Amino acid sequence: MSMSMMPLSTDACATAIGELDITSLPLETRFPPFRLRQYGGFWLLEKFLQGVPAVHSIFEPRPSDVLLASFPKCGTTWLKALAFATRNRAEHPLRGLDHPLRRRNPHDIVQYLELQYAQSMGHVVAALPSPRVLSTHLPYSLLPGRITAEESGCRIVYICRDPKDAFVSSWFFTKKTVAAAAARARTGEEPPPYTFEEAFELFCDGICVSGPLWRHVLGYWEASRRQPEKVLFLRYEEMLRNPESNVKKLAEFMGCAFSVQEEATGVVQDIVELCSLESLKNMDVNKSGSHGPLAHESFFRKGVPGDWSNHITPAMAERLDKIVEDALQGSGFTFDVREASA
Repeated sequence: MSMSMMPLSTDACATAIGELDITSLPLETRFPPFRLRQYGGFWLLEKFLQGVPAVHSIFEPRPSDVLLASFPKCGTTWLKALAFATRNRAEHPLRGLDHPLRRRNPHDIVQYLELQYAQSMGHVVAALPSPRVLSTHLPYSLLPGRITAEESGCRIVYICRDPKDAFVSSWFFTKKTVAAAAARARTGEEPPPYTFEEAFELFCDGICVSGPLWRHVLGYWEASRRQPEKVLFLRYEEMLRNPESNVKKLAEFMGCAFSVQEEATGVVQDIVELCSLESLKNMDVNKSGSHGPLAHESFFRKGVPGDWSNHITPAMAERLDKIVEDALQGSGFTFDVREASA
């Protein structure tokens, strides 16, 4: 097995990243319009991977930093909004009409760490005032040791989601991305066909942005078991069911727990309401404008657990469930929220 395909330990990763030649890594182009490169056992966006060496060599984490980590389409946008609103509630009153979330998309407020460095914008990250809220789609094994080390003080919040819903959401997001890329090209040609079935086959093979999903989740799950004070592991479905209790858990973990007075005056409810998917979707800023090449509205769909059943056949669901179950064998982790909550 080549180095690009092998999962790396954090120590091995630090050495290998410094010598990384992205052009030598396996390339996957069947996931339009994204170019994926395989490294450390994962398929990563080429443009994100370009920033990883700088994240390892230049980025200086602070003890007050919070890094939001996720596999794509697993509640990333929502988590960014919740974490930012919670962490900055003193500076930005939640009911204020000029709250940043009413004026900017969550992805414009909480930037991807590796993308910032890929775009030579590391100085922007360095200039952010503390406490900083940052984000990443990198697997745990590819994070710099300066972030994962217990003594760094930097906290990591990870959110996971049922793989079947994550796949369906990524399929619709990819369709929008392909359409946006075709519109930018202005060639008048239709983009090449990319069927639901083709996408599903690739997903089952772990070939997708940051894939395989199950390996991505497992890395953060195991880290949260080793260092629960360092890594908070959240489930999208559980957060939807009990948003207020999970926001309180998030605040306590980030070091900004709600006071008795704040809870009594409805601050937690205000955050949940401001950051609800329905509220974010209906804000004017998210009905227009764009984040890079993508319209803000592209980041919002249904967000409903179990929507996969409207798109995936029972046979496909059974196949994916079996792949995930086999991959997680012996880990103690399950995507079954009922079993996990028991």
